[in-house]
Amino acid sequence: MSELRTTLVQCDLRWEDPVANCRMLEETLGDLGGEQTDLIVLPEMFATGFTMNSREMAEPMEESATVAWLREQAWQRGCVVTGSVAIVENGDYFNRLVWARPDGSCATYDKRHLFRMAGEHERYAMGHERVIVELKGFRILLSVCYDLRFPVWLRQQPGPDEHFEYDALLCVANWPAPRRHPWRVLLQARAIENLCPVIGVNRVGEDAKGLPYAGDSMLIDAKGEALIDEPKGEAFVKTASLSLDELRAFRDKFPAWRDADHFSLADGVGS
Repeated sequence: MSELRTTLVQCDLRWEDPVANCRMLEETLGDLGGEQTDLIVLPEMFATGFTMNSREMAEPMEESATVAWLREQAWQRGCVVTGSVAIVENGDYFNRLVWARPDGSCATYDKRHLFRMAGEHERYAMGHERVIVELKGFRILLSVCYDLRFPVWLRQQPGPDEHFEYDALLCVANWPAPRRHPWRVLLQARAIENLCPVIGVNRVGEDAKGLPYAGDSMLIDAKGEALIDEPKGEAFVKTASLSLDELRAFRDKFPAWRDADHFSLADGVGS
């Protein structure tokens, strides 16, 4: 049976201090209590907090100490480690999710939907490609925070030869406590409508602007039921397994995908 052991890391973040955050995360992870895992998921902008100081804080992709740290952690721990980082590349700034593999290679996804209420659309460039990665037989669609509110961008797109594009959806976030109810509901909605598990990791604590974060990191199965759902506001590291065989059995037993609407994204987006 193919299983994906997934570790959610819900933590407080030091404002605009990548060295301190990486050190804190190493200490937080420790040896995971001897627990084996396939995937470690960190929050959005785990190295800096949700900074709009992109010109000062963004790191060049090829020279990024934070990306190098992700690669090192993946190699040392023998698993994928992922989270988003402020990156500058070819003169543009991105909120980039980095998927670091144990072999040193990386996949990346640039956040598509930029949170205009914080001015993110003025400080970062929009991503244009949907990215699906593979791990332990699971195809995983990557997303960042505000993307979660836009179901068309994340929706399974049925094709003539393949019923499902992906088997899990991953979303990393800095989602504030005043909007914790939408975060929780949207994670469950994305799981139910796409017949897939959802991995959602958010931060806790308070940022430099005094904005509080409640966490509510969750691992949700394809039925919308929580496998991990910890108390509000507490830091934690917790691992649970997703079963590909169980997911396929559920999709066969409840084939809602047969009645799905066929569509394509406009202007070549996501192609």
